[in-house]
Amino acid sequence: QVQLVESGGGLAQAGGSLTLSCAASGKTRSIVTIGWYRQHVRNDRDLVATIDSAGLTDYADSVKGRFTISRDNAKNTVTLQMNNLKPEDTAVYYCNAPMCDHEYWGQGTQVTVSS
Repeated sequence: QVQLVESGGGLAQAGGSLTLSCAASGKTRSIVTIGWYRQHVRNDRDLVATIDSAGLTDYADSVKGRFTISRDNAKNTVTLQMNNLKPEDTAVYYCNAPMCDHEYWGQGTQVTVSS
C-alpha cells in the first residue's frame, strides 16, 4: 500500500504563488506516475499535472506556464509550484498515485485564491 499526505495549501491573492507538497510512504518503489488533481465545489476531480519516474510531465491546459510539478525520488515527495494564481484555481487539491492494484489518493488540501 501507499500513503499520500499533502501539505502547503492555503489562501493566496490573485497573481500570487503557493507550493503544494505530497509525501509518499509505503510501497513507494512501485510508484511510476504521481500527480495532482483538483476538485472544485460540486465538480469532478480534474487532472492538474503528473510526472512519471523518468521526469516526463503532463499539465492541464489551464495551468500550463503557471504551474510546475517536480519529484524527489530520494525523499519520496512531489511538489506543485503554483504561480500567477487565479480565482478559478480555487479548489481542493489531491495527490494521486495510480497503481496496478489500486488508485491512491491523499486527503486533499484546500487552495483559495482571492481576487
